[in-house]
Amino acid sequence: MNFPPSYIKLYSSGKLFERTLKAEEILNSCTSCPQNCKTNRTQNKLGKCLSGYKPIVSSYTPHFGEEPVLSGSNGAGNIFFGNCNLRCIFCQNFEISQNYKIEKENEVSFERLAEIMLELQNKNCHNIGLVSPTHFSAQILKSIFLAAKMGLKIPIIYNSNGYDSVEMLKLYKDVADIFLPDFKYGNSDYGKQFSKVDNYFEYAKLAIKEMYEQVGDELIYKDNIVVRGLIIRHLVLPNGLSEAENVFAFIANELSPKIHISVMSQYFPTNKAEKEILINRTIRASEYEHVLDLLDKYHLKNGWMQDFESENFYRPEFTKDRNNPFHFSI
Repeated sequence: MNFPPSYIKLYSSGKLFERTLKAEEILNSCTSCPQNCKTNRTQNKLGKCLSGYKPIVSSYTPHFGEEPVLSGSNGAGNIFFGNCNLRCIFCQNFEISQNYKIEKENEVSFERLAEIMLELQNKNCHNIGLVSPTHFSAQILKSIFLAAKMGLKIPIIYNSNGYDSVEMLKLYKDVADIFLPDFKYGNSDYGKQFSKVDNYFEYAKLAIKEMYEQVGDELIYKDNIVVRGLIIRHLVLPNGLSEAENVFAFIANELSPKIHISVMSQYFPTNKAEKEILINRTIRASEYEHVLDLLDKYHLKNGWMQDFESENFYRPEFTKDRNNPFHFSI
């Protein structure tokens, strides 16, 4: 199947450039995520995400730890953005997501970010994976425009924590062909307690509904690699703290039971999690099996399930090797 990324047509029509201008306006009084801090980031003032104007690229590499239909044989071309609009006390990427004084040193120009996208394409990556893009979503649009001008021609994955602005996501319509959001909590009280943001569940529902409305519930493949569609990730937390039933009920009843779900068992207590008795351990087999049973209850048949022992893998070490923090063979 010949399936050129949607942003190519958007670029050719001039509409992609128009999107960059609208995104820049949002940064004048930043509402690029539900924190709505109203900071003028075009003046390089720090928002609640502790980020200014220039994007921060903490690492970029072919990545082989995504879902098989995204990583393929050549890897997803992942760009890991520094800082975050959440403060998850169990974040496995905390070395780059919650270390803003150090990560500021990794600011790059819009032109350099576009070049990075081309570098990953030249390494034969199947796609460009924007990892934790939300707080730089406006800036990334400008770099995608520049990269398209320079010859970028592989799909873009918007891989976010789910705490996204619908207004900003609308600017990504036909820019990102693949959405890969986390759906962390089915209860906003836990979002507040463990990720330090208000109304996570409510905002995530709105954001993921917008993603669904843009790309639907079908995955489109080219050479066995997904080139368009939505995959929702759900990380199982100890003691049922991710409230999987509320998450799955929303997906099945308000979106579509055909949506692909990626259920993850890789949780391990890192960052500040050891200080919280409810999440200071890995999950139990019974907890994971309960979540898998819920998939059947809500007739969610499509997707992937990690092996239960996955907490022993996917542990990045950005401070040791930013070129390959997950230690996959490249």
